[in-house]
Amino acid sequence: MLADRPTDVTAQSTGPAHRRAPRSPLAVRDRRVRTAAEALLCVALTLVTFWWATGGGLTDLGAWASGLTSLGRLTGLLATVLLLAQVLLMARIPLLEQAFGQDRLAAAHRLVGFTSFTGMIAHIGLITWGYAAGDLLATPGELWDLTVTYPGMLLAVAGTACLVMVVVTSMRAARVRLRYESWHLMHLYAYLGVGLALPHQLWTGQEFLASTARTVFWWTAWALTAAAVLVYRVGVPLYRSLHHRLVVTSVVPEGDGCVSIYLSGRHLDGLGVQAGQFLQWRFLTRRGWSRAHPYSLSAAPDGRSLRITVKDLGDGTAEVPGLRAGTRVLVEGPYGRLTGRARTSDRVALIGAGVGITPLRALAEDLDADVVVLHRFRTEPLFAREFSVLARERRIGLVPLPGRRRGPDSWLGAGVGPVDDLTALRTRVPDIAERDVYLCGPTPWTDQVRRTLHAAGTPADRVHTETFGW
Repeated sequence: MLADRPTDVTAQSTGPAHRRAPRSPLAVRDRRVRTAAEALLCVALTLVTFWWATGGGLTDLGAWASGLTSLGRLTGLLATVLLLAQVLLMARIPLLEQAFGQDRLAAAHRLVGFTSFTGMIAHIGLITWGYAAGDLLATPGELWDLTVTYPGMLLAVAGTACLVMVVVTSMRAARVRLRYESWHLMHLYAYLGVGLALPHQLWTGQEFLASTARTVFWWTAWALTAAAVLVYRVGVPLYRSLHHRLVVTSVVPEGDGCVSIYLSGRHLDGLGVQAGQFLQWRFLTRRGWSRAHPYSLSAAPDGRSLRITVKDLGDGTAEVPGLRAGTRVLVEGPYGRLTGRARTSDRVALIGAGVGITPLRALAEDLDADVVVLHRFRTEPLFAREFSVLARERRIGLVPLPGRRRGPDSWLGAGVGPVDDLTALRTRVPDIAERDVYLCGPTPWTDQVRRTLHAAGTPADRVHTETFGW
C-alpha cells in the first residue's frame, strides 16, 4: 500500500451510484453447471440404490447374515460412485473449474473422499461379516480367505492400502507435519488405489454384472473418469507447455522475502489465463521439475508476458529466487474462479493478507469497477509503488492494515486501533455489504474475515475466496 497514507483511510466511492449488475451469461452458465453436476451425482447414487433394491437387496435384509452381505453390497456401490466423483472433482475439468472454483471443488473433494472411504471400509467389514455367516469371531479368517481366493482381491487390498495412506495423510494433524511435496506425492497414490480396485469390482461384483444396463453404466463411468484424468491432468498440460514454451526472463526481489518471476513464451494470448487465476508451475531445474506449485498471477496478463510473485515459505519456494533467465517452465492451468467472472456488483472490495495480495493486485489492474483494496501486512506492504500508480491512474481506494495481528480472534493489525473488527471494517468501507468481496490469504485468516463480512451483512454469494492450503 501507500507509505504516505494514514492507516485509518476510509474508502470512498469513486464510481457511479451503486447498482446490482445483471448476471452475465457466463455466471448463468456456471450456476446451471453446478446444478447439473449436483443432480448428476444424486441420479447416479439413486440409480445404483434402485438396482440394489430391485436386485434382491431389500429381500436379503430379512435374515442376519444375508442382511449384512446386502448392506455390504450397498455401501460398496455408493462408495464406488463417490470414489469416482472424488476423482472427477480434482481432474481439472474446465467446466467444473469455472463453475465451482478450486476452493469449492477442494472442499467437496475432501468431503466426498472421506465419505467414500468410510463407505469402502463399511463395505469390507459388512461383506466379510456376512460371508462369515454373521459370526464376528470368524470374520478375520473369512477376510483372509476372501483375499487369497477371490479374483482381483489381492489387487483390491493393495488399492485399499493406497487409499488408507492418502486418507491418513489428508487429515489436518498429518498435513501440518508434512512438506507440501511429500503430501502431494503421496496424494497421487489415490489414482493407483482407484485403479487397483477396478479389477475386483468389475470381475466379481454382483451388482456390476447383473444386467447389461448395469455393466454399461459402470464401464462407462470408469472409462469417462479415466479419460478425464488422462486428458486434463496429463494431456492438456503437456500440450500447453509445449505449445507456449514458457521461460523465465528475470527474477526481481520485492522485499519481505518475496520475488517476482517474469516469464515470456509463444502465443500467450491463447493461454486463456485471467487476472486472479493461478497455475501449477514446474521449473525445469535439477530438483524442481518433479514438483508442481500453485502460484497466482500478480499482474494482469497482457498476451506477451506473465508475472508471478512468490514468498519463501519452504516446500521448494526457497529455490525460486535462484532461478536463472532461460529456465524452461511446465504449467498446468489456468485454475481458479477469483476473477471478474464471479462479479455481480459494480463495486468491489479486495481483501488480502501478505503474499495473498498477489492475485488481488492483478484484479485491481484488470477490473472495470469501483475498487477498494484492503491489505494486511506486518511491516512493509507488497507492491506499494504499483498500488500507488493504480490509485492515481484508476482511482482505486487503498486501505492499508499494518502491524501484527492484534489477537487470535482478530484479522486486523495492531495499527488499526482499539475498535472491534466489524466496526473497523464498516468505518473503512461503509458500503461493504453492497460490494462483491474478493478474499485471499491463509485459511484461518480468511475464515475470520468471512465471519466479519457476514456480520456486516455481505451476502455469502458475493464473497469470493482463494485460500492458501492443501
